[in-house]
Order: sequence, then structure tokens, then C-alpha cells
Amino acid sequence: MKYGIPRGTKDILPAEAKLWQLVEQACREIFALYDYSEIRTPIFEFTDLFTRSIGSGTDIVKKEMYTFADRKGRSLTLRPEATAAVVRAGIENNLISIESLAKLYYLGPMFRYERPQAGRQRQFHQAGVEVFGSADPRLDAEVIELSVRLFEKVGLKDLVVNLNSVGCPKCQPEFRGAIKKHFAQHISDMCQDCRDRLEQNPMRILDCKEAHCQKYLEKAPASLDYLCPECKNHFDQVVGWLGNLGIKYQVNDRLVRGLDYYTKTAFEVIARQLGAQNAVCGGGRYDNLVAELGGKATPAIGFAIGLERVISLITDHQLPITNEGNIKLFIATLGEAATKQGFALLSQARALGISADMDFLGKSLKAQLKNADRLKAAFVYVMGDEEVKKGSAGLKNMATGEQSEVEFSQLITRLK
Repeated sequence: MKYGIPRGTKDILPAEAKLWQLVEQACREIFALYDYSEIRTPIFEFTDLFTRSIGSGTDIVKKEMYTFADRKGRSLTLRPEATAAVVRAGIENNLISIESLAKLYYLGPMFRYERPQAGRQRQFHQAGVEVFGSADPRLDAEVIELSVRLFEKVGLKDLVVNLNSVGCPKCQPEFRGAIKKHFAQHISDMCQDCRDRLEQNPMRILDCKEAHCQKYLEKAPASLDYLCPECKNHFDQVVGWLGNLGIKYQVNDRLVRGLDYYTKTAFEVIARQLGAQNAVCGGGRYDNLVAELGGKATPAIGFAIGLERVISLITDHQLPITNEGNIKLFIATLGEAATKQGFALLSQARALGISADMDFLGKSLKAQLKNADRLKAAFVYVMGDEEVKKGSAGLKNMATGEQSEVEFSQLITRLK
């Protein structure tokens, strides 16, 4: 074979693509239920958008971005995440205001150069929401509830919501100082990434996944102990509203997100079936990002879902979001006249919104019926030249096995 797929990418073949469509449709339905509207941003943006928003000291910016120069020498980057792009689009198109609520969602591919592993590719797909215009703790609870409801809709179980507050610019400096002091005495025994983070952003050390660093993380200062009164009050209200909604959560006071723009609420939804890399959803509040990217100061919150991980859980655990069949009707024919009549009925069915198919390979009637079963067709209409003469044929309900004689002129009405 002359060409192969690049490492860290994956072909989504037709059999699996149907499952992707079902998950994406579930996302759209839940997002619409909570009054979110879709936004689509370019796959690449100016590099500075991501270095400014995500943080120049993050692993994403330092190691993982796909960055290139265009023909005029401008630095462009394939989007490694969507929040910065949505904020940019919101500012540029006057969607964001402190006087109204903007509730947006997105679906699409992201790109990061990292080591491929289960549920993680270099081209990966995310679904997410972003809300602008309110600092109300109820909104934090609603966004978390939305993520949980979405996972429930696709059949995921054994989920845990990890919840924390990372503070704000008023209280973060004291916490960073305490973190830096704690890790300074252990840093020589920790990984190189942690050593780099000690000076650039010590809070990011808490996001380290290296096994030999974990014992130092477990004894690190907790962000909740350093919250200012405003952040403490906000967190307490978020916890209270989650309780009112009946959402199960656990406080993880060492949870930080891998991007620098987060403030106050930070959360992850964990699927324990996935093993070590088990977060299927992560998000939080980022009340300063709009202003940092050139807009008016506007509070905001959002999350992103890793669709590869969701698909992996569904397929590995045979969860009950299933393919109910690609088509509703399969027309099996035998003989030239039947084939001509069947082709006409096929067109009529499709024109009226009924998914339908027939044989195009000249297979025997027996082979056609096997194909209809493989396609999980809901109904099979079987005709030969004799059926063409009388103007009717047998329609079989594949779920019940029931068969009845249906005239050609009544077939579409019967199915609808």
C-alpha cells in the first residue's frame, strides 16, 4: 500500500459513523433542551489567540499545537480547543454582552500533537457549551447538570462529578505561593514538566499525571483553603444548587484544569471504566477571558466533552444507544419487470422521507433477503413479475415476522 493514515488519526468507517451520528444527535437534542444555539468557528486561527488564552506555559502551547506559517508569514494554528475561538467569534460578531445571556454550543475536530492512547488521538473531536453574561452560581450548576444529563442520555453510568474552585485573581496569588513553597522542597525528585511549571505556573503541577509525582501532589495545599470571601461564597452556592438538583458530586480540592484561563468553578466528569485517562468531560468558569481577548469584562462558563472517549465507552460496554437500522424499507425483487417496478417504488419512498434501498448487484432473492437482514431493515417488500401483474406484493415486518399483502399504490401510506 502506497499511503497510510498519519499516526494519531483514525478513519471513522460507515459502521461506526452511525454511532457517532447518534451521539452527536444526542448532544444536539440535550443542548437544545437547555436553549443553546450552535456556533461553528474555523479549524485554524491566529496562533496568538491560543497562546494568549490558554497560557504560554501550558503543555498545549509549548508542546502540542500544530502551528504553521501561511504564505504571508502569518502564524496560524489548528485549534487545540474551542473556547478561545468561540470567545473570539463572540466578541467579533457582537454576540457577547453583560446585558444578555449568550448560550452557545459546538461540535467538531480539535488537534494536539500528543502521544496517542485509548480514547485520545492527535485529531480528536469535542462537543461543548459556552455561556456568557452571568456570574450566577445557578448557571454553574445548570452547566454541570447538562453534562450529566447528556451522559445519561447516551447510556453512560458509573460517573462521578469532581468539583473544585480555583479562585480568582484576588486569591490565586496566595495559593500559588503556597503551592510553590510546598513543591520547591520536592521538585528535584519530580518530573521535568513539574520542574518547568514550578516557575511558570505552579498550580499546573497539580495536573501532573506522572505516577512518581502523585505522592507530592496528595500532600499539596488545597485551593479551597485560600479562597477569598467572594469565591468561597460562590462555591458554597454552587454546591447548594447541585444538591437541590440532585446531582451527585465529590469535592476534589486539588482539581485544576489544563488551561490558564479558568477561575472559580472547575469540574470534571469521570468515567471510571476508562482507567487512568478517565475524564470524559471537563470545564469551569473563565470570568476574565473575554476581557483578556479584547472584549468587555463578561463572566462565562463552559465545558468540553471528548467524543472519542464517549464512543469508546459505548462500544466497549455495549451501552443502550444502538443503531436501530439504516433503512426502513428494503425492496427485494426477482425478474426484470419486478426490478423496474421496485426501482420506481424506491424513488417514491425516498421522496416522501422513508429511508429505503434495494439490490444493485444482481443477487438471488435469497441473498437479497439476507442483505435486508444485515442492514436491519424494518420492512421488506418482496416482489416478482407475478406480483407486478396483480399490482401488490408481500410486506414483511422484520421485528414481528408478520406479513401482509399490500398494493403498490398503498405501500408508502402503509409505511408512514
